[in-house]
Amino acid sequence: MNVESGKVLAIDQSTSATKAVVFDVLGRGVDRFSIEHRAIYPRPGFVEHDAEELWRNTQSVIQFAAEKHQDFICISITNQRETFVIFDRATGRPLHNAVVWQCRRGEEVCDELIRSGHAELVTVKTGLKVDSYFSAPKLTALLRGNPDLKSRLQSGDALFGTIDTYLLYRLTRCKTFATDSTNASRTLLFNINTLKWDSELCDLFEVSISALPEVRDSCSQFGFCDSPALPANLPIAGVMGDSQAALFGLRCFKPGEAKVTIGTGSSILLNAGPRVPPGGVRTIAWTQNGDATYCREGIISYSGATITWLRDQLGLIQSADEAEEGARAVSDNAGVYLIPAFTGLSAPYWSSTARAAIVGLTASSTRNHVLRAALESIAYQIKDSLDDMMEGVNVPLTLIHADGGATRNRFLMQFIADIAGTDIVVSDTADNSPLGAAFAGMLGIRVYATIDHLKHLVIEKQVYRPKMARAVAIALHAGWSLAIRQVVNAKLEAS
Repeated sequence: MNVESGKVLAIDQSTSATKAVVFDVLGRGVDRFSIEHRAIYPRPGFVEHDAEELWRNTQSVIQFAAEKHQDFICISITNQRETFVIFDRATGRPLHNAVVWQCRRGEEVCDELIRSGHAELVTVKTGLKVDSYFSAPKLTALLRGNPDLKSRLQSGDALFGTIDTYLLYRLTRCKTFATDSTNASRTLLFNINTLKWDSELCDLFEVSISALPEVRDSCSQFGFCDSPALPANLPIAGVMGDSQAALFGLRCFKPGEAKVTIGTGSSILLNAGPRVPPGGVRTIAWTQNGDATYCREGIISYSGATITWLRDQLGLIQSADEAEEGARAVSDNAGVYLIPAFTGLSAPYWSSTARAAIVGLTASSTRNHVLRAALESIAYQIKDSLDDMMEGVNVPLTLIHADGGATRNRFLMQFIADIAGTDIVVSDTADNSPLGAAFAGMLGIRVYATIDHLKHLVIEKQVYRPKMARAVAIALHAGWSLAIRQVVNAKLEAS
């Protein structure tokens, strides 16, 4: 097989679907196949997936890809982070539904740990907060309610893994029990300082460390795929959690480069370099040759969801495209700010009791001012999150790479560039998470020797540069900050 003309088959196992994306060695998308799966809600706040269904869908998308392409040089994996499976060591079959990152069954466990004073220990070791968003609290709750599962994990008959681990185990016919550092770092069981599973954390969450997979570099090999649809001895190389894979796919390789994925909410990752940054939410961006690159992380709950609210709840628009039309129909926001605190405000404001508001309305305010304010709120939240994430990183913010459905909104992209005062690079590639895994895989099988070689690949993109006078941008942001304080203080006064 000539690797220079071959293709990478990237599996993207996300929250809603399993995809197989075919890339050539220059990072260009060649083909794409996708199958959706169902979500299971056994109780209010509980979210699960049928792990056997995920495996069947993975086999199916591989089969679809193999029917059209046979010149694969490796298979790579990216996946929904924090979601985990407990499966049988002998067969790989799941012993319980996959527990999804959205599931809140671990909240009581988190409350116990916080009350007992363990929150700081967990944060120092993992870079994360004690929250049911992550795997370990949900695993603890699951095992407390299922003594047989706990017994099987302790005896070694059962194994624990995030979705990448589970798929690796099935794809290699139970030969590879491993994960990569990005997925391990989302469990609350992995020490990002030592790059190892932490026995103290495992004891805290009542988990047997022997049930956890081997942790390997993101840019390494993970065995060989044993599938009748694919060539024999096809290496599996390149494994990353989806957000980190998007950072890698967008080639944010230098400290100070950030990526923002704008969808229902926004996921922001900032490359912080080779040392664990202080404060905030910290995690591993990727590892290569035993060395870690770290990042700061921010999550915004309401981005595109705010536009959906204007459409579905207020009926101000019929489609998302109308929001851009309305925003462009007025010259400015006329002092109107929309604070999308529909479920409180997360980082960097941290006000769970705040509620959404439209601030600054006058008799001359129009529908278009509200539409513009809604779009502008996305940019303000991104700027504030990035400003917060930059603290302690000791590098300037040099570039923001953007992806996600909202990047089609040219008004929004230009406004983010203006408010942040930084170039915004919008990728023409829709599948940046599987692209990142494919890039990691190509490093793993030595198609490319270094990350620098990937940086020089020519990939289509659009660049938005700041155009607004800086004084105007600062004044607009000051108005936003005042509106935020009004919303937060109003709730405090009411309580």
